[in-house]
Amino acid sequence: MTVDWNALILGQMEFYWDAHLRPRLEGLTDEEYLWEPAEGCWSLRPGPDGALGMETADPAPEPPPVTTIAWRMVHIGRDVLGIRARAFFGPHEGLEDADMWDLRLWPDPLPGTAADAVAMLEAAYAHWRDGVRALDAEAIARPLGPKGAWFADDSMAALVLHLNREVMAHGAEICLLRDLYRTAGLRSR
Repeated sequence: MTVDWNALILGQMEFYWDAHLRPRLEGLTDEEYLWEPAEGCWSLRPGPDGALGMETADPAPEPPPVTTIAWRMVHIGRDVLGIRARAFFGPHEGLEDADMWDLRLWPDPLPGTAADAVAMLEAAYAHWRDGVRALDAEAIARPLGPKGAWFADDSMAALVLHLNREVMAHGAEICLLRDLYRTAGLRSR
């Protein structure tokens, strides 16, 4: 019996997206998107040029700060799926030297509204999903090469499985933040 590992790996992400995460994004409001459930949250904030930026620190503090839904959605849409989709599946004209962490691959402004964030996340997911779907058995087993930076010797399958975990973990956090926002609103009535 031949196992189609690419279909299984891709099917895992598609099921999670279609049955769990994407339905839970319905009705997301701008207020909820930027809600800060705790003191010192990381979120999206305007920088000196007025453009939204994502709060981070290197090294990250221990324990890491609580993040907003906005922060998590941008992390999934831009960092986890978007940049990697562009690194491995294009477009990256003029940035052929860029690896899968290179922010130059995501020149788009960060979404300041819930609707824009959902659209960005949908586009990044579709780009990644379609790229993975086009891989054959040889391509998914092949090492990442220079685009993988210090993971150059790891297979594309290892990266796809890792990104599945990342999307599921951060997606669950978004869903929990939505539940907390909803119940916090009920308590205050």
